[in-house]
Amino acid sequence: MTEYHHILVKRDGDTVTITMNRAARRNSLSADHLAELLVAFREAGTSDATGIVLAGAGPVFSAGHDFGDVAARDLMGVRELLTLCTDLMKTMESVPQVVIARVHGLATAAGCQLVASCDLAIAAESAGFALPGGKGGWFCHTPAVPVARSIGRKRLMELALTGDVIDAPTALEWGLVNRVVPDEQLDDAVAELLARATRGSRASKAMGKVTLYAQLDRPEADAYAIALEVMASASQLPGAREGMAAFLEKRKPSWPD
Repeated sequence: MTEYHHILVKRDGDTVTITMNRAARRNSLSADHLAELLVAFREAGTSDATGIVLAGAGPVFSAGHDFGDVAARDLMGVRELLTLCTDLMKTMESVPQVVIARVHGLATAAGCQLVASCDLAIAAESAGFALPGGKGGWFCHTPAVPVARSIGRKRLMELALTGDVIDAPTALEWGLVNRVVPDEQLDDAVAELLARATRGSRASKAMGKVTLYAQLDRPEADAYAIALEVMASASQLPGAREGMAAFLEKRKPSWPD
């Protein structure tokens, strides 16, 4: 297994937990930190795990980009950093596993982007979310991309233009997270939702996740064109055949994958 300096990776049964481990820097996302996260997600994505949990060590989930790293870069250097960050976000969406964010404390800027880029998110009552560039000097352009797709235009505008922190119940109401629980129940809630989200055929779930992202935000006709062809192809998968046979035979399915 790869040796990491900024993250911790743990496998427990079918779940890989990737923990950002720069608590002294509020889990800010330097280039080295982003690169390690990218490698870890790629490795987990090629494993036989069914779920990936993204967590943060210390009092903060993630404070976003490491300004010490950003300030030292010229234009090309910042483009490279943001490209690396974008590659990570796209990888989180493209891996076949269900990816769930375990959010405590603050998730700001690119930290909020991480939450929005996960398939699912559970927030502790202590959690807060912000795109603080709106009240600073460097606007949160790239973090706003997945956040917009989670919460809609008007709420995005409020979050991005004010830069203010919204609390966990507001994030739930706006659709940024799936559930809010007391801090002491966070791990149990993450495990419970992940267990429900990883049931069934692995191959079917992986194809389903890829297709959901492919058709999101497309015109309805295009979305149907994508979904129709994939769903027709998916009907021939062993898992689909077994699922239908089990239903027709009134028995519990035995998944082949």
